[in-house]
Amino acid sequence: QTHTSDNKKLFLATMKTALALSSMATALFSGTSSALATTTTPNLELKYFGARGAAEPARILLALADAKYTDTRFEIEPGTMKAPDFLVAKESGELVMNLDRAPVLLVDGTSLGQSKAIERYLAKQLGFMGQSDLEYAQIDCIVEHCRDVKDAQRRKGFSAFHRDKTDEEKATARREWFDTDLPAWLEKIEKAVQLTSGKDGYAFGMENSYVDVAIFSLLKDCGDTDMEDTLKAA
Repeated sequence: QTHTSDNKKLFLATMKTALALSSMATALFSGTSSALATTTTPNLELKYFGARGAAEPARILLALADAKYTDTRFEIEPGTMKAPDFLVAKESGELVMNLDRAPVLLVDGTSLGQSKAIERYLAKQLGFMGQSDLEYAQIDCIVEHCRDVKDAQRRKGFSAFHRDKTDEEKATARREWFDTDLPAWLEKIEKAVQLTSGKDGYAFGMENSYVDVAIFSLLKDCGDTDMEDTLKAA
């Protein structure tokens, strides 16, 4: 499956509602960076499962840039959590650059692993990392703040994947996270963004950047049961 500007409209239509989660990301899909006007991309293929997960920020960057790429998805069999095509790719050596995991990005046939390395490569190539080394570092700084928040939530240990806590302990941890911890994190990030934003609706400068994608992903990538609480915290 190759993504073009034709299906970007559908992508944007389904994603726009989530932008209300944060005033910092309200303009995420309103336009593309002016730096993209002369950008040409190599032949790209992104390999990941048929889900949002670790590849979704990369997909968003590609969609914002109207970049053509092959979106190879390892579909998961319903009720089994098995992905036969993933096993085939793993056994054939296609995923070696990410230690037999996904995602993997192929750039003119050269393999790149690690989701954050993929995101940074795409953000740089597609014009979402600022105009100087200092701006690059500032953008990277806030993106790392967003990762700190996700790491803190995982350490809280209330997801279904944590089996070392009782349901009551998870419920308590969840309340603490959404009532106290997450609002405090987001308040700090908003203060940082106030120093970098050059225009309402943009987290850095006056156009879309990797920061907008990171904030959008931070607030959107939660389960349906957490969406209302995330909205309140934001």
